[in-house]
Amino acid sequence: MKSVLAIETSCDDTSVALVREDHFVECCLVASQDLAHSPYGGVVPEIASRNHSLHLLPLIDEALKRTQKSWDDILGVAVTNRPGLIGSLIVGLVTAKTLALAKNKPLIGVHHIEGHILAPFLKDETYQGPDFYDQNFLALVVSGGHTQLYQVNGYGHYINCGETIDDAAGEAFDKFAKMLKLPYPGGVHIDRLALQGNSKAYDFPRPLLKEKDFSFSGLKSSAQRLLQTLTAEEIEKEKANLCASYQKSIVDVLIAKLERAIDQTGIRNFIVSGGVSANSQLRLEADKLAQKKKCQIALPPLRYCTDNAAMIGLVGLLRLQKGETSHQDIAPIARVSL
Repeated sequence: MKSVLAIETSCDDTSVALVREDHFVECCLVASQDLAHSPYGGVVPEIASRNHSLHLLPLIDEALKRTQKSWDDILGVAVTNRPGLIGSLIVGLVTAKTLALAKNKPLIGVHHIEGHILAPFLKDETYQGPDFYDQNFLALVVSGGHTQLYQVNGYGHYINCGETIDDAAGEAFDKFAKMLKLPYPGGVHIDRLALQGNSKAYDFPRPLLKEKDFSFSGLKSSAQRLLQTLTAEEIEKEKANLCASYQKSIVDVLIAKLERAIDQTGIRNFIVSGGVSANSQLRLEADKLAQKKKCQIALPPLRYCTDNAAMIGLVGLLRLQKGETSHQDIAPIARVSL
């Protein structure tokens, strides 16, 4: 069975995957740059693009070697071309264009958010995603740069039901972690500390709770003002409670908007995806919501929550199967809606 070779370089993680025609992930490799960006407390675009240049070709060689695939087994080359950091996108896109041209393979440019929407429908040796990707479902995509809610009317048909107007949820987590002097990336450390804390200890705001769109900049400012009233010793003592309360505020907003969308549309299938979908509290509350509303839920395993090429490969595969390809003049785009 043939496969799509996929490349993901939209931000800091370099990823390469091979996804088979039956949606099975044969191989998904990721070169993390966390250590490179950790001293700065966030992603430095120039460092990210430079490291993509170092990691990408060796990862492609390794993926082909591990799966014992030759270029005769490759259906096409899928690559993220939008949205993302321009420098990072360029590295992946130029590489994909060159390989597609040199090997005479179709090129498929992929929207990064569409990848996250399809991530729960991947399959591998230990995970079998559901098959409602071609039906109506709701998709909550939550990551460092994106917080968006979509109504998906079958694959490829997306209605925007709300998006962030400033800081995304993942960004709000990372910035609060930086305030608390937690290691980078901060979201996972907040999650771990929150498990030991009392989520009712501090009353953080639930911004735009009853509105369509998302906003977390006010929450971040509220947290900063609160921390300014505490001593360093008090902050250290209260870290777990602060993390639990802050996390609860974000999760409450995400779940409330998802529940309202379920009520308004009557759709009983939904997915939660993106890097923040790895958060244990969000996963727990999403499961509770599914049980409450009698919905079918799809949560990707942790390896497919963060940026990965497997999700890009699945989108590329579905586009190829519909006869869609991209031209060699396809460009990287930093910001663009789905």
